[in-house]
Amino acid sequence: MALKQYRPLTPTQRYRIQNKVELDKKDPEPKLVKSVHYAKGRNCYGRITSRRRGGGHKRLYRIIDFKRDKFEIPAKVQALEYDPNRSAFLALLAYADGEKRYILAPEGLKKGDTVVSTNKPVEDFTVGLSLPLALIPPSTMIHAVEMLAGRGAQIARGAGAGVQLVSIEGDKATLKMPSGEIRLVPANGRATIGVVGNGDHQNEKIGKAGRNRWKGMRPRVRGMVMNPIDHPNGGGEARSKGGGGWQQLTSPWGQLAKGFPTRKKAKTTNSMIILRRNGKKVKKG
Repeated sequence: MALKQYRPLTPTQRYRIQNKVELDKKDPEPKLVKSVHYAKGRNCYGRITSRRRGGGHKRLYRIIDFKRDKFEIPAKVQALEYDPNRSAFLALLAYADGEKRYILAPEGLKKGDTVVSTNKPVEDFTVGLSLPLALIPPSTMIHAVEMLAGRGAQIARGAGAGVQLVSIEGDKATLKMPSGEIRLVPANGRATIGVVGNGDHQNEKIGKAGRNRWKGMRPRVRGMVMNPIDHPNGGGEARSKGGGGWQQLTSPWGQLAKGFPTRKKAKTTNSMIILRRNGKKVKKG
């Protein structure tokens, strides 16, 4: 998909770069949306626990079919729509029995195409086809992968994301993640053929700070320009990053800011990881 760069007729358009995609300009399907309360970074007492959130445009949550559990019934792509809640686009499916559902729109799926979810072996692996991992040939690019059969898609759901199926051995499937990590998942879990669309999302430029406010993101102030009472890196008569004092790369509450491993060592699914994204093999036992 091509990126559109605007003529600099206004200060915003001078820097704006947008993904030029032909989407259907329509309201979302009324029966497939619901209202969601956004906490804006506050807890149940109204205190800010996650900073730099709040404001933003009103949005409705689109209910997406991550399970693809309507089997053997063909569905026609009725529209490709924008979703304000995620980076990927959505495809509105109209099934032969009259039901409508949203799915993540894979790259190459067009309006008028037909997709199906099946548990039977097939010969033609077209984009949008959903079936168990055990029925997919190795080296196929897939997305919307289940980590547990029947739970719904959890892996590769963002714009441009795709996972490569390496092999099937018994009841386990080996996947190569976009990060380079190699891990195991149950072979009876479902996946969808193709990669998620809108791959140029990462190359867009918002053009102005106000567009971030529309998304609900508030300004971020560097800790180094704060006072000592507000942040460990604050204080000093001028910028003291180089040698004016001890640079503590932490949050005001002591959480390490750089290079801190966030994955728990006791996580039960650690045994499913074969090769980490840093290239190190996981020690068994």
